[in-house]
Amino acid sequence: MKVKSMKKAVVILSGGLDSTTCMGMARDAGYDVYPITFDYGQRQRREIENARQVAEFYNTASRHKVIALGFLKEFGGSALTDESIEVPPAGESGAIDSDIPVTYVPGRNLLFLSIATSYAETIGAEAIYIGVNALDYSGYPDCRPEFIRKVEEVMALATRVGVEGGPIRIETPLIHWTKAEIIREGMRLGVPYHLTTSCYNGQEEACGVCDSCRLRLKGFDEAGTADPIVYQ
Repeated sequence: MKVKSMKKAVVILSGGLDSTTCMGMARDAGYDVYPITFDYGQRQRREIENARQVAEFYNTASRHKVIALGFLKEFGGSALTDESIEVPPAGESGAIDSDIPVTYVPGRNLLFLSIATSYAETIGAEAIYIGVNALDYSGYPDCRPEFIRKVEEVMALATRVGVEGGPIRIETPLIHWTKAEIIREGMRLGVPYHLTTSCYNGQEEACGVCDSCRLRLKGFDEAGTADPIVYQ
């Protein structure tokens, strides 16, 4: 009797709190997970090593892909890729306009999902998990539900599996959750938050003052548990 193989999911793994929670949720949903991490010249270089540690924790290190997208640093235009632009402290968005902060990286999630789609179709994965969040991500246009829906539509048109009636799904389980809700679910699943980082500045110890650090600290406080990482 032929044993049916596990269903597969690609997880876009940054090494941060949200994407690591997605790893735990994908595993809990019964998927054999295939993590993919993007080295796009980000200021927070530490997160790539964190992603490797998370992949090892979930016994997926041998299939963990780290994809170089250095041209995003060449383009600049974001505090996360252009060292001439300072990362603002919490409450000072340095906004590009009235809604979008200077930490927005132009086209990042569009590129990530395109490449993850290619990987998913190649390995026969039926889903891509991405930890986008429409509540805590300061108005980033590529974290909105409508963006995800449109990308799914394009994926169905642009892939063989989509044309043949088996389109790859984008799973965004955190998109409407608060940080506290995300952390509580992660704690329930045993997600290794001690291996993650969220700091935009990417130093050995998290700065504790950028928007991402403050959102993380606030989430742990509201979840009623201590953040296990070290802060300056």
